Amino acid sequence: MDWQNEKCVMVIDGGLPPGLIANTAAILGITLGKERPEVVGANVTDQSGTAHLGIIEFPVPVLRGTAESIRQIREKVSLGDFQDLTVVDFSDLAQGCRTYGEFAEKMGRAPESELHYLGIAVCGAKKKVNKLTGSLPLLR
Repeated sequence: MDWQNEKCVMVIDGGLPPGLIANTAAILGITLGKERPEVVGANVTDQSGTAHLGIIEFPVPVLRGTAESIRQIREKVSLGDFQDLTVVDFSDLAQGCRTYGEFAEKMGRAPESELHYLGIAVCGAKKKVNKLTGSLPLLR
């Protein structure tokens, strides 16, 4: 894999409370790791011999978005130029469910236009990811 030309970013609604921001980032990261296992490096060992699980091989900036900017990114990635990107979204519908079965059932009845996105992760060609997210500031 050519890591020089790959990029992953997370865009999270900066207006959320800190706990929801952390939860959103965690969910996006776990799902991204499932979908793109090749971005996770090999396990490593420190000098004293303690093993540590591998982490992603490149930085993942967490950017500040708004509900509207996240929706716009979600809409753009469904277009032809961006369909090769890996996209993970997380909505208030998902956040409010206690089980995966509940999530699947509710999602099956929810029109996409009524979903309120809390965050989105986008991974793929650096130029395409930058085109979608390059104007957004870091979430601080």
